[in-house]
Amino acid sequence: MGVEDVKAAFEGLSIPWECVEHNPIEKVEEGLELDSIKSLGCSFAKNLFIKDKKAGFFLLVVTADRKLDMKKLPGLLGKGTKEFRFADEAALKEKLGCGKGAASPLGVMTDAAGEVTVVLDEELMGAAKIGCHPCQNDHTLALTPDQLKAFLAKYSHEPMLKAPAKIEEEAKVVGKKEGADSKGLEYTKAGNFPNWYQQVIHKSEMIEFYDISGCYILRPWSFSLWEAITEFFDGRIKKMGVKNCYFPMFVSEAKLNAEKDHVEGFAPEVAWVTRSGDGELEQPIAIRPTSETIMYPAYACWIRSHRDLPLLLNQWCSVVRWEFKHPTPFLRTREFLWQEGHTAHGSYEEADKMVMDILGHYKAIYEELLAVPVIKGYKTEKEKFAGGFRTTTVEAYVPATGRAIQGATSHNLGKNFGKMFKIEYEDKQGQKQIPWQTSWGFTTRSIGVMVMVHSDDTGLVLPPRVAPIQVVIVPIVMSGMNLDTLSGAASDLASQLRASGVRVELDDRDNYNPGWKYNYWELKGVPLRLELGPKDLEKRQVRVVRRDTNAKLDVPWSVLPQQIALLLVQMQHEMLERATALRDAALKTVVEWKDFVPTLQLGHMALTPFCNDEEATHFEELVKEKSKAEALAASGAEAEDARTSTSVAAKTLCIPFEQPPLPEGTKCFISGKLATCWVLWGRSY
Repeated sequence: MGVEDVKAAFEGLSIPWECVEHNPIEKVEEGLELDSIKSLGCSFAKNLFIKDKKAGFFLLVVTADRKLDMKKLPGLLGKGTKEFRFADEAALKEKLGCGKGAASPLGVMTDAAGEVTVVLDEELMGAAKIGCHPCQNDHTLALTPDQLKAFLAKYSHEPMLKAPAKIEEEAKVVGKKEGADSKGLEYTKAGNFPNWYQQVIHKSEMIEFYDISGCYILRPWSFSLWEAITEFFDGRIKKMGVKNCYFPMFVSEAKLNAEKDHVEGFAPEVAWVTRSGDGELEQPIAIRPTSETIMYPAYACWIRSHRDLPLLLNQWCSVVRWEFKHPTPFLRTREFLWQEGHTAHGSYEEADKMVMDILGHYKAIYEELLAVPVIKGYKTEKEKFAGGFRTTTVEAYVPATGRAIQGATSHNLGKNFGKMFKIEYEDKQGQKQIPWQTSWGFTTRSIGVMVMVHSDDTGLVLPPRVAPIQVVIVPIVMSGMNLDTLSGAASDLASQLRASGVRVELDDRDNYNPGWKYNYWELKGVPLRLELGPKDLEKRQVRVVRRDTNAKLDVPWSVLPQQIALLLVQMQHEMLERATALRDAALKTVVEWKDFVPTLQLGHMALTPFCNDEEATHFEELVKEKSKAEALAASGAEAEDARTSTSVAAKTLCIPFEQPPLPEGTKCFISGKLATCWVLWGRSY
């Protein structure tokens, strides 16, 4: 029994073949560290082949981090079972056709007599997709829970569905680490992503919770990241001639409603001030969800002549959008920080260049600062900015959840707002004209995306270019050593690094031991840790530990600044490289509807041929409805969980700027009409 046998069976059941090859692995833990397996974006299964003298053989298929007490298994599995022990390799080969380290529920192909009872962990079966070996431990494939059930049914195996967590006190909460220290992360990224994310940003001291739902305190550790983004982008736009300004946060009801198409998209999220002290306001006042309706009446006063163009303004501020979906810090909050640029130009070409230049800067923030790859493209008519002419976007991807997320947008507003707010100027020929306008915004959402993409089960992993502290030095004090010598050497090294432009912290606190400090700084995501102990003093070297890979290197003091500079650059580059590889592995081409939802179920994005004509909005709605219905049917759910802000429905992410060739006669995957372009779809935050 091997890969080709399983592949043939998958073809017979029309199950997509999502499989990666790797070096043989003996233990689940080894597989969880492989990027090739991570690229599948699945919950990896642990398979336990056990037997009872009377009840026979059982294959337990459970979550990778599940710890099971063999003494408690009889109470879980019943059937008169008394005492379990692991079956030997000979039995595994005979009953399931698998060798050591390759046990898999797919081995039921060999068990024609039905001697093995397959037991499926209910929590594992709640995953979007499951990873297991195709009876060889040098391959791993992904399939949905329903596809696994269909496979078992094909070979006459009705699985038992059990919840091991009910009898395992340490596993009552999905994805909780066994014996986790409450000072660190208690959840795994793969096992319970929402709880993991909340703990990462809270325990790393990025945010503090607030008593108003959807509002959060940004602590210095996260605000410094925003400052790095601000400095990077502000410098770039000022070179373009953009000037910063500030407009009031309040807008009158009359002004807000002046542009109907525009305000319609924000209406459900607008927060209103209706009282002042003990009295009611004569007219309610809105808090800005965005500033077009606040700024453009002033533009109408300032733009009178072609000499007043271009007008290039930007403001750094907060906006309020009263979301009623489940709030998620950074990603979906009721108040958030952003910059919003608003420009006016004398020609379409000039405005469009501004839009594209800004989009390029947004891409640079994600890729050059945050080490997060993004895809540039146009939004479809349905997804474009309300009231605008055309919207461009950068789209990111979170491998751990298989979801895309809009990174930032840059809009060509056309002349729509100019007409509405009567912004007119006299051109060189003395004719009245309406300017072409743009608007563009980048928010603190980007910080959440960075956390989700890079961080791990230990805590934050920060790209060096934005890390508030790039290097932490931890002196290792041992009995009998000269503390003054150790302290002096540590201070010297810190000074050398600061002089070379490195952001460094010397952690010489004497009330914590080195192990505690290691855990603390790992949780906060500091890129490099320098350990300095007695042997290092003797050899005039320092032990350097990378946060992202845990790789260790001994570096002589004489070349430390140069080596640290090189390592920081290398780490920044490799973080982007790894994230790009995972993103690219999730980009799948789909040309027929039958493959669309299965692709999404595997946590992938789908690039499809699309008609994109006057009926495109209708077909986008159709895709949304059909994909949601099929996904819910596949999971056995009747409706989505109203407590979350995510959906199983697909939506268009963008029409990528980089379009692969579209063969003549290619049909749209949903309408059957002739396709005019490729469109990227996915499940999105």
